[in-house]
Amino acid sequence: MGWSVPQTAAAIHECCSVRRLRAYRLARGLTLKQAGEELRHLGESRDANRLRADADQLSLWETGGRAPRAAMVALLCDYYKATSYELGLGDDGPAQAETATVPLSISSLPDTYPAVDPLADHVDSVRRSVDRTLAAGSVSPGQLDLLDERLLLCRQEYVSKPPAPMLKQLLVDVQEVNELAKDRQPASVQVRLAEMTAVLATLIADALMKLGDLPRSRSWYSTARHASDESGDLDLRARVRAQAAMLPYYYGPLESAITLAREARIMTRSKPSPTAAFAAVAEARALAQQGNKAVAETRIREARAIFDQLPATSGEDAFAFPVRRFLLYLSGAFTALGQSSQARRVQEDALALYPAGTGIDPALLHLEAALCLVHDHSATEACQLAAATYLRVPEAHRTPILGARARRVIEGLPGTNQATPAAKDLCELLELPSASR
Repeated sequence: MGWSVPQTAAAIHECCSVRRLRAYRLARGLTLKQAGEELRHLGESRDANRLRADADQLSLWETGGRAPRAAMVALLCDYYKATSYELGLGDDGPAQAETATVPLSISSLPDTYPAVDPLADHVDSVRRSVDRTLAAGSVSPGQLDLLDERLLLCRQEYVSKPPAPMLKQLLVDVQEVNELAKDRQPASVQVRLAEMTAVLATLIADALMKLGDLPRSRSWYSTARHASDESGDLDLRARVRAQAAMLPYYYGPLESAITLAREARIMTRSKPSPTAAFAAVAEARALAQQGNKAVAETRIREARAIFDQLPATSGEDAFAFPVRRFLLYLSGAFTALGQSSQARRVQEDALALYPAGTGIDPALLHLEAALCLVHDHSATEACQLAAATYLRVPEAHRTPILGARARRVIEGLPGTNQATPAAKDLCELLELPSASR
């Protein structure tokens, strides 16, 4: 066709409904990465302070997400050999460029389609509107990568940081992700935002559970499940359900814990994975607590068979499932089944894997050891261990979930053992205001 760059850019702008700045780049056949690199080098060579430009910034300027500074407008004009008006970045009057007239052969159109008709005009306007919507995504890949990095750091901090300050941080992060998700985004971006929302909502629900705010925890777990379903990621959907099973496991109804864990197990039974092992052992623990010994033992064997096939993973991630956490769930299953010797073995193995300052999991293991003592008819020793465990936990981590677990020790005491001095001391300790403990 032999068009010049200005003619080609004008045609792209008109026909494809893209901004003029993007049209000029496309007219020169450049990718965002290529143009961003060349702009960066040009800026460094022309300006002692190094005008900053890269592919992400150029993408924002091209979509209208951000306007470049005056010095950068000048650099863009120099780079594209065009005026700011031609680039859609200024109002210095119409460009004296060649007119981009796109020839159109009316005879090439079907006879049944009118050349000039209100319906045809409407077809064109709707198509341009759709194109503008498709180009309106406001999140760059680099921005998503930075959010992913922050989310990973948050998951790592969650392992040891107290739930109250973590909750504040998580709410800030999920609000930022939600603001981005409100805008129309490409499908791949929307999926990543849904995944982030599911992870953050799960951690918020878990923090609220630890703090004893059960209604809000339950609501946030529902939000997490909704977001995971929106992501379409089957493993994430299963992981969120396995995590959500913790709330009814600790606070009831127990049947809900079994149902959620079973759903997660069914979702992951196609191949061995950390989530598959997590779901199976979570169901085993809940079934054991329910008293369904035969099925619980079957699930324990399945969980062990799956976990034995997995490579070792780091425990410094709230969404990981390392061996110490697997042993924590096994401990709960064996304790509920009354198999104290097996429970003690896995408790000792798990405790040896926890470094100092690792949240409440070690305390939960010690409280399960106290429950084993209850099963073994050592009531006084059980209450003393529970009290000592509770007091050793730092104040910021001494949340209602620990109190609820310690009360299980008292509730499990048979007959008059609940009236022993050790049981009364433990009961009084759990009733004290936080500052008095």
